Amino acid sequence: MKIYRLFEGASVLIFDIDSTLYTCPEYAKEQIESQIRCFASFRGIKQEQARTLVSCFRQEWAKTHGGQQLSLGNLLTHFGISIEQSIEWRKKAIDPAAFLRADSRLFDTLSELKKRFYLMCVTNNPVFTARRTLEVLGISSLVPKIIGLDSTLKSKPAREIFELALKTASADLGQELDFCRCVSIGDRYDVDLALPLELGMGGILVDGVEDVYQLPEVL
Repeated sequence: MKIYRLFEGASVLIFDIDSTLYTCPEYAKEQIESQIRCFASFRGIKQEQARTLVSCFRQEWAKTHGGQQLSLGNLLTHFGISIEQSIEWRKKAIDPAAFLRADSRLFDTLSELKKRFYLMCVTNNPVFTARRTLEVLGISSLVPKIIGLDSTLKSKPAREIFELALKTASADLGQELDFCRCVSIGDRYDVDLALPLELGMGGILVDGVEDVYQLPEVL
């Protein structure tokens, strides 16, 4: 875990979901592979060819953008795959129940945090897929709102996503919040933290759910 910034008086925790609220490399890989399969079918090419196209584009992007990571949804737009198409692929191809199970320790952790913070999730999956993931993990009741890929048709990192998260939290809490009242928590700096920190949020980089378990003590 690496804490980049925390402000006194923070009241909103914005969690990434995948590889943050669970640690399952097999599921993380399958989410990528499912999109590769859809992309290959769409293009009429072999999966290995599609995988190579994606991998090479990632490498070239990193070289020309200071080593930054690029989300798969944003990457596929460069191959003519709209965000709307990515949403439909993800809804049909991703099944969290095949890989994840209820996590009682995570439930206890978030229950403790919920006593002091408003909890929400921001993800590059559609809300349907994200909500299903939280249900499988057994924590859906603790997270009232999810901002997903279909909420703004933007993929992290995008300002609109975090602006909507702030607006949603403000409405639910009945008060106008500033970005400094929010803390973004995720496993990828470029995707989950760089922009929130630029906007004025707090930021915590985690290496999977084991770090999330420690947040009640850290916060």
